[in-house]
Amino acid sequence: MKYINKTLDFQLNSSSAVTLGKFDGLHRGHMKLINRVLEIGESGLETVIFAFNVQTLLTNEERKDMVLATAIDYFIECPFVPEIMNMEPETFVEEVLVKQLRVAHVVVGMDFHFGHKRKGTPQMLVELGEQHGFKVEVLEKIYDDKREISSTYIREEIEKGNIKKANELLGYPYFITGEIIEGRKLGRTIGIPTINQAPALAKQLLPFGVYTSQTEVGGEKYKSVTNIGIKPTVNGDKVGIETNLFDCNEELYGKVAKVEFYDFQRPEQKFASIEELKIQLEKDIKQAKEFSF
Repeated sequence: MKYINKTLDFQLNSSSAVTLGKFDGLHRGHMKLINRVLEIGESGLETVIFAFNVQTLLTNEERKDMVLATAIDYFIECPFVPEIMNMEPETFVEEVLVKQLRVAHVVVGMDFHFGHKRKGTPQMLVELGEQHGFKVEVLEKIYDDKREISSTYIREEIEKGNIKKANELLGYPYFITGEIIEGRKLGRTIGIPTINQAPALAKQLLPFGVYTSQTEVGGEKYKSVTNIGIKPTVNGDKVGIETNLFDCNEELYGKVAKVEFYDFQRPEQKFASIEELKIQLEKDIKQAKEFSF
């Protein structure tokens, strides 16, 4: 896969099948678009995801890694700069889709909008496709009961702490990826060592609390339990992610960990003493170990 970001200077050398959108969560609805482009690409077209640069459910790095796991040929992360923001829909189609991407087939969702003041609609795209000689497919939404699966819906569930529902809508476990940094090392003193991560500012966090998790570091996966919050028992003041990995005794500082969340256990709370905290942590660990993945 060729990854293009932070630039509008790109040019494909052969015809392409393109899907466009925010792709901010790569949820089940997004994957429907991507999978359709991959199907079209089997006819010999280059496959392209053209995504606008937004971060909420996934950081740009997390999104890139997920796209890399597909068979997409090009992932273009378009910077949301004035040149793009002020571009009329007709100009975007002619200059970007036709000239730069050499588009032969476009796949979008029913709510796709593009161009200055979001004036471009799927119907306009169909009409412009007829003018410029490319096909356009507008795919139906995927629904959960009567509500369409969308990033907004998923963010609402995450904000409520409904991680099981969010995972169902996403089609994969919600996760946070980040470098393992040094903490206070309090966990070691009570026999419960942890790894610490600082969340990206743009990353959507779950409510403060304790979660059953699974953590991948260096290609190895470990069952784990994770606290998101400020650690009030030890007078913490910065939001952090602290994870206890089961059956792991390696030195992990500086490595990147991917923490997947599966189940909410309890809200973060302040304990009267470190001993009370330890007793509760042991209960949290037991609960996480009994969870069936």
